[in-house]
Amino acid sequence: MEDLKNVYISPLPDSPYVKPFRFNYTQNGKEKTWDLLEVHDSVAIVVFNVSRKVMIFVKQFRPAIYYNCIHPDDRESKVIDTEKYPASLGIALEMCAGIIDKNKPVIQIAQEEVLEECGYNVPLDQLHKITSYRSGVGVQGSLQTFYYCEVTDDMKTEQGGGVDDEIIDVVEKTIPEIEEMVNSPGPIPSPPSCLFALMWFLHYKADKFRK
Repeated sequence: MEDLKNVYISPLPDSPYVKPFRFNYTQNGKEKTWDLLEVHDSVAIVVFNVSRKVMIFVKQFRPAIYYNCIHPDDRESKVIDTEKYPASLGIALEMCAGIIDKNKPVIQIAQEEVLEECGYNVPLDQLHKITSYRSGVGVQGSLQTFYYCEVTDDMKTEQGGGVDDEIIDVVEKTIPEIEEMVNSPGPIPSPPSCLFALMWFLHYKADKFRK
């Protein structure tokens, strides 16, 4: 995961994942513009293993985090110095998640993501929708749907770690470790949606597993 080489920045060609555009509008009689990104909606799943009372996270390299750790002057380099900027700067700890890019029910996509990334085969009736919310409201405003499921060791049927060229590590944390994480002064290498999910779990679910 941290074997990073040949890093450089280039212009964006046509992308199936991100489409930049300018939004033009008149508000209260004043003409305005806003630069936006069209992206896929997504799902995120809080996976808690009740056999060992641990939360299941995924750890992966996120280029967006890595890029924002590079000094603006160094971004102009032909090749980024990965000794000065090691891959560890871009490692994120997140909930299991994925984009909605298939013509399937959202809950089925959530089920597939849990199996592919974490290795747990969760029946659809054990995936509980909690809420949905808008993410990246400054530039994209896509919809993310949040699910919760409880799993056991017996439900672990696959290795996990993603599919195709994904490189994902499965990480487990106890409830005290989660509490320490959300109370950290930061910067926390996790998106706001992950922290929201953890706070939701601590508020609504954690007490029954502390006994």
